[in-house]
Amino acid sequence: MEKITFCIPSKSNLRYLKTCIPSIRENAHRNDHDIIIFIDADEDGTQDWCEENHKKYNFKYYVNPKVGEELYGIGKAYDFCVEKSETDIFMIFHADMMLGKDADLKAFEHLNKKSVVCSTRIEPPIHPNAGEKILEDFGMWPEDFKRGEFDDYVTARLTDDKITNGIFAPWMMYKDEFLKIGGHDYMFRSAREDSDVFNRLSLAGFEFIQPWNSLVYHLTGRGGQFQHGKVTQEHTEKSEEWQKLMNNSTRDFIRKWGSQVRHTDLMLPIVAPKYDIAFVAYNCNKEMLRILEPWCGKIYLDLSDSDGMGEYKIEEQPNTDFDLDERIKLYGTNKISELHDICVEFDCNKLTNHRFHILTNLSAMLEDSGEIGEMEYDIFKLYISSLESYEKDYIVYAK
Repeated sequence: MEKITFCIPSKSNLRYLKTCIPSIRENAHRNDHDIIIFIDADEDGTQDWCEENHKKYNFKYYVNPKVGEELYGIGKAYDFCVEKSETDIFMIFHADMMLGKDADLKAFEHLNKKSVVCSTRIEPPIHPNAGEKILEDFGMWPEDFKRGEFDDYVTARLTDDKITNGIFAPWMMYKDEFLKIGGHDYMFRSAREDSDVFNRLSLAGFEFIQPWNSLVYHLTGRGGQFQHGKVTQEHTEKSEEWQKLMNNSTRDFIRKWGSQVRHTDLMLPIVAPKYDIAFVAYNCNKEMLRILEPWCGKIYLDLSDSDGMGEYKIEEQPNTDFDLDERIKLYGTNKISELHDICVEFDCNKLTNHRFHILTNLSAMLEDSGEIGEMEYDIFKLYISSLESYEKDYIVYAK
């Protein structure tokens, strides 16, 4: 197989790197693959360990020039590693993963141009399985990783010829093709960066391939969403910082794509149409604005809502790269239906959970049965002048 580069961001992930890096050197089909680690945060001595061990394990490492002050974010960190790579092929890898025997080779055997190949995850039985992974307990933490049992399990499955179509880390593709679609979107600093790039790869016509004899052990988000810095056996305790970042990234994903993350049970992306939708929301207070704003391109309010609108912008703007002054407007005397392809008017005093669910599924409804013209549905008045969708505009974005 060709030589590849493993790209591994680390945010105080020394606890995991100590198991992850040796697994690559011991189990990869080639022992000379490049490994690049990007240290985005270091509260645990990661840089010292890398300096002491980079020759032993033959890897390169780079440090965020503002480490301790400002994060690159995971998407930007991955792209830094990819851009520094000197091979034609790279593999996105998590610090809390352990490579199975010949997983690199078994993935590479399916790699072609216009394709992305992901290894199959083996995880401890913490989270539900829809069929896209294998649940087996080879340890909850790197310190109790059952290496011998894992190696035997993987070896017994190297001749498995099962292949499905889906995508999740770790994933492998050609560097030049990744750069052409724009890499990661840096607004997704700690979450949703993978779902965003998978959507764009899908729109660009890439095939997603998952061979079930290319295996990794994944400690299910130990390097990010859980309190990984604590020496604890509590595997459900999620970091408050991560939860806040996930919430912000999810809201930005909705702002960008007009929908939540969607995929099949086997993790094949489902990309909803992205329409030009404006809400005209009467009687909208600040908390209702917080709920509604991500779900449209622009939201227009009446003058009585201006105080709440200003407070919301001050509170929310630090959490997003979107310009809220452009997204939230007072409607004044403008005829909003002439400014956007789709305009939805409604009274927030009548907005129930069921009716909000209609708004969150509006793209799917329009794709299925939308028609040009004016219509009323429940409390909503819709003005539709065009059903053109714009999701393919995101295949390449400006960094």
